[in-house]
Amino acid sequence: MTCLKVLTVNTHKGLTSFNQRFMLHELRDAVRIVSADLVFMQEVLGEHARLSDRHAELWPDTPQYEFMADSIWQDFAYGRNAVYDDGHHGNAILSKYPIVSWDNWDISLNGIEKRGLLHCKIDVEGKIVHAICVHLSLREPHRQIQLKKLTEHVNQIPRDEAVVVAGDFNDWRQKSRPILARDAGMQEVFTEAYGKPPRTFPALCPLLRLDRIYVRSAKSHMPIVLSRKPWSRLSDHAPLLAEVEF
Repeated sequence: MTCLKVLTVNTHKGLTSFNQRFMLHELRDAVRIVSADLVFMQEVLGEHARLSDRHAELWPDTPQYEFMADSIWQDFAYGRNAVYDDGHHGNAILSKYPIVSWDNWDISLNGIEKRGLLHCKIDVEGKIVHAICVHLSLREPHRQIQLKKLTEHVNQIPRDEAVVVAGDFNDWRQKSRPILARDAGMQEVFTEAYGKPPRTFPALCPLLRLDRIYVRSAKSHMPIVLSRKPWSRLSDHAPLLAEVEF
C-alpha cells in the first residue's frame, strides 16, 4: 500500500479574512511544515497588477502557485479560471511526485463566477493517482449542475486508479456527499471518520462546512481540520489534511 498526505486550502489570493494583510509568505511556511505530498489550492493568483503594486515589498517575483511550490514540490499545475483587467486566478495542485498530464475543465455557469476542475494525473511510485482540485459555485442550482459534471468526469477514470477530489465545494447545505457517493462511488473522508463534513469557514471561528476531501479506490486515515494558529489567520478558510492510502 502507498500512503499520501493530502492538504487542501483556499488561499484567498494570499490575503487574510477581509483582505487586511498579505500573508502568502507565512502561508507558505505553514504549508511547508505540514509537508503534504499533494497540495490542492483554490483562489490562487497567477497575476494581479493592483495587489502586486499595493504589496510591492512582499509580492513574489513568480506566480503564487510557483512561489508556494518553491523547492519542496517538484511539480505543479495551474488552472486559470477567472480572468480580469488586473490579472487572473484559479486552482493549483502542488505535487512531490511527477505530474504526467493535466487538464482544466471549465464548469462556469455565468459571467460572474468563473469555476473549474483542475485534473492532474500523477505517477506515484509507478501507480497513477488522479488529483482533482475543485472550487464550486456559491449558488445551489449551479453547484448541482457542477457536481453532475464532476461525477461524469470521475466516472471516465478507470476504476482501478485512485482518485482524490479536494477543494472548496461551498457546500454549506451538505448536498454533495449523497450525489458523489451514489453517482461516482466516492467517500468523503471526514464523514467516513466522524459522521459529518468539517467546519472550515470562517477560519477565525469555523461555522460552515464548505470544504471537502473525497476519495475513490482509496482509504483515508486521520483527517483533521487545521483551525488553530497560525492557520486561523492565514486565510478565510481553515485547511483540511488527511492521509490517503491506496
